[in-house]
Amino acid sequence: MALVMSGEVSLQVEGLPPVQERFFNRELSWLAFNRRVLAEAVNADYPLLERLRFLSISGSNLDEFMMVRVAGIAAQVRRQIDELSIDGQTPQQQLGALLEAVKDLIDTQQDVLAGLKDALSEVDIRLIDNDVLNKGEAEWLRDYFEEHVLPVLTPQAIDPAHPFPFIANQGTGILFQLQRSADGAAVTEMILIPPALPRFVRLPGRKASWIGIEELVRRHATVLFPGFRILGDGTFRVLRDSDIEIEEDAEDLVRYFRTAIQRRRRGKVILLHLQENFDADAERLLREQLRLDHALVIKSRGLLAISGLSAVVEEDRQDLKFDPYNPRYPERILEHDGDCFAAIREKDLVIHHPYESFEVVIDFLRQAAADPDVVAIKQTLYRAGKQSAVIAALITAAEAGKSVTAVVELKARFDEEQNLMWAAQLERAGVQVIYGFVDWKTHAKVSMVVRREAQVGGGSGYRTYCHFGTGNYHPVTARIYTDLSFFTADPRMGRDAGQLFNFVTGYVEPKHTELLAISPINLREKLYECIDREVMLAKKGRPAMIWAKLNQLTDPDLIDRLYLASRAGVEIRLVVRGICCLKPGVEGLSETIEVKSIIGRFLEHSRIWAFGNGGRLPNKRARVFISSADGMSRNMGRRVEVLVPVKNPTVHDQILDQVMLANLLDTEQSWELGPDGEYERFEKGNPSFNLHGYFMTNPSLSGRGAALSRGRKVPKLALRRGAANRG
Repeated sequence: MALVMSGEVSLQVEGLPPVQERFFNRELSWLAFNRRVLAEAVNADYPLLERLRFLSISGSNLDEFMMVRVAGIAAQVRRQIDELSIDGQTPQQQLGALLEAVKDLIDTQQDVLAGLKDALSEVDIRLIDNDVLNKGEAEWLRDYFEEHVLPVLTPQAIDPAHPFPFIANQGTGILFQLQRSADGAAVTEMILIPPALPRFVRLPGRKASWIGIEELVRRHATVLFPGFRILGDGTFRVLRDSDIEIEEDAEDLVRYFRTAIQRRRRGKVILLHLQENFDADAERLLREQLRLDHALVIKSRGLLAISGLSAVVEEDRQDLKFDPYNPRYPERILEHDGDCFAAIREKDLVIHHPYESFEVVIDFLRQAAADPDVVAIKQTLYRAGKQSAVIAALITAAEAGKSVTAVVELKARFDEEQNLMWAAQLERAGVQVIYGFVDWKTHAKVSMVVRREAQVGGGSGYRTYCHFGTGNYHPVTARIYTDLSFFTADPRMGRDAGQLFNFVTGYVEPKHTELLAISPINLREKLYECIDREVMLAKKGRPAMIWAKLNQLTDPDLIDRLYLASRAGVEIRLVVRGICCLKPGVEGLSETIEVKSIIGRFLEHSRIWAFGNGGRLPNKRARVFISSADGMSRNMGRRVEVLVPVKNPTVHDQILDQVMLANLLDTEQSWELGPDGEYERFEKGNPSFNLHGYFMTNPSLSGRGAALSRGRKVPKLALRRGAANRG
């Protein structure tokens, strides 16, 4: 395969069409993903507050997209960088297309909100907008405003005598047009909403009434401005560039990130979001003072900062939410009286989160911290959350005199401040804290425990226990993300994990690994080797199949490899939750490739690869891998990641025949990607199959121990091409 590369974009591949015909635009594909999230807000199968939650998620997703991706493209335009996107568009072309697509998405969000407001009002939950309040409500709100809101507000006149105030990232403000009663003079005043104030305020009473903080302020303008006549007002919101660029000479990463976080708060404005009918003169003032440079300016009706609706979702109405779900604790561990090491020593173990409890990962580390025979713990930390039992276990281990090493990734976007805090606490406890590479993020999810144990034939030696995950060591997200935790005491895995940590902590590049593939060293090559083997088998007339489950698929070279495999006759089925730049079902290019996306109660997050290895999937000879890496250029070239082969026959079958198969069979939460880039929701079919519902109600995986044989297997629905979609 002859490649001519420009940056990360494959410009020409021998025998394949040009990039415009091979790839979907990355940013527009992300917007399509967020539209699928938003579609769940109108899914009649979901309870009302869960639908409101999906609307809120679509809002927070869009905020991050604007602050990072769109901001990056705008920066390219400002700097006159002509780097083409994967589909051959210039930054200027992309920015123009994104303005229209983002505006359309925001309008759709407001349509959905209007519908949800009506539906919620029928079940005694009111979102106050222009509603007329009764006397009691009005009096309570005035008292609340005067006692809890007014003291922290700072009106600021906008005139030559007062400098224009700084508006922070994600800051919301209201511009008031006033007339002074004394002399009739026109005055413009700005109120910036302090972030310490609640986004929504709930009025007392059995029937829930919620009012947005900006609406509360607007209604009490006469209290704020006595002696003035209120002529008009308008609400606005600002999003700023929030990406952090790493300078090559940033020797002290901690100091750099502390200052970089401050710079992020003052980044260039990327979106000015205005309420519909915002005053033209006030808009002109904001445009001038904010120095908009290739920023988007959008006017929309309804609520700004849709993400804030998450506060209303917390309303105590269990009848309007999903039934509570409590994950199972792995019975394999319980069969060994809770001894994680005994269970792992017996045989490899895989845990399926959130159906099986993340607490077992915490217990693994807690037991290591308390066990006098454990001499060393090494741990990667990408995102650990605000209340982290993992951090507590590492601190306990260090205080007990064990050798503890923590690789804390400072470049975990939007978690930098939290990780700086954890790093400081760990260092104070005596943990050796490493920040990894300046240019690469350490994204691998690996925990390694070295334990002194008696050896066969007498004497003692060391055994290494490893945990490899597809998700972060984050107890909160582990309850809503589907991920895999793989535990093993295989000495080969232990030796490879040791090399991985030496690579990160001491830059000692592994010359040879026995089982693991490590990015950016050889993970890409390992995947290509597996794909090319399926191509070889197809050319020999043998069954050739690839199944993969990813969050994103954007790497042009990997996509081209899959195209060439498809042209050779390899049958490829992909489950890609979010961005997918691959065009499936294109004649002469990808006729044997199917792509689906699953959006449901839980966020699909695990990464799995399966290769038929001469047989139709699923089969016992298949090569199966789990990974921390997505199908993105950064994961394979600019991050430390691992690709873990699954050798244990039981775990192999559990991942392939249960997790992967169930994802392919799902009809109730699935969307099919067409060659035109449009996603269509699957027909539920008869029988229908719900991936999340199945694993919530059926014991699964090796965490079941001896009880596994009594559990039901994934139903063997038809797996021929298109069968699931046709029911």
